[in-house]
Amino acid sequence: MRRMIITSSLLLAISATAMASQVYKWVDAQGVTHFSAQPPQGQEATSINTAAAQPKPVASDEKKAAPTFESIADPEQAAIDKKVKQQIAAKEAKRKKYCEDVRTNLAQLQNNPRVRIDVDGEVRRLSEEERQSRISEAQKSINENCK
Repeated sequence: MRRMIITSSLLLAISATAMASQVYKWVDAQGVTHFSAQPPQGQEATSINTAAAQPKPVASDEKKAAPTFESIADPEQAAIDKKVKQQIAAKEAKRKKYCEDVRTNLAQLQNNPRVRIDVDGEVRRLSEEERQSRISEAQKSINENCK
């Protein structure tokens, strides 16, 4: 029984390296990185080495600073990742500003029954129905867009 377990474990470990196939990496027009066993047609792709490398011994001064993903990845991918992170951060900042403005407007609508608006250079007061309608729109917008 013990011999069978050892034999099957060794066969399983060997089969993983034997089954490794070629992997291709490419970036599409939207900047999304893809990995596949088949190269894309009409697009340039790089071949990735799937063989497991032996770990290098780490010197004592290298142990202090853990490697980051950006230091391991290729520079092209790191630049794309940085650009995407900046875009996400900009969208998040814009969303936070929008939510802050909507919450401020909702507070004004709820706390002030005499809300005035400027329509074509003419200032008029909102009716109660218009005010309630705007309150419900603001609450709906907050529920959909703000966390």
